[in-house]
Amino acid sequence: MADHDRIEGAAKNMGGKIKEAAGRVTGDEKLKAEGRADQVEGKVQNAVGGVKDALKGK
Repeated sequence: MADHDRIEGAAKNMGGKIKEAAGRVTGDEKLKAEGRADQVEGKVQNAVGGVKDALKGK
């Protein structure tokens, strides 16, 4: 089973992509920046989950 951090990270990354796209469509620079930040946060969380999986021997 996938690590909880990897699932949450992937979800946050996807949410960030959607938020960034919405900001691009509406011209809202703040929303675009929040979306990009969410994507980075999601990628980091996903990487942490990958490290945890590696340490568990998955």
